[in-house]
Amino acid sequence: MTPQAMEHEVSMLHEMLFMVERLDNFVKAHEIIDLNKYKIISQSIAIKNIIRQHKDKPFVFLNNKN
Repeated sequence: MTPQAMEHEVSMLHEMLFMVERLDNFVKAHEIIDLNKYKIISQSIAIKNIIRQHKDKPFVFLNNKN
């Protein structure tokens, strides 16, 4: 593979991952399972708030819907 082809592949991969890893897309594909309150949270605003808090609470899990 030539250096130009490698650079093209890396830039395309970066473009694809940038779109996939956006917070809005991340929230659509995940849900929060809170075993302390026995709830499954799937509302996008609530998931964003929990992710932004950066606090690890025991028995609160981030689950991928796929």
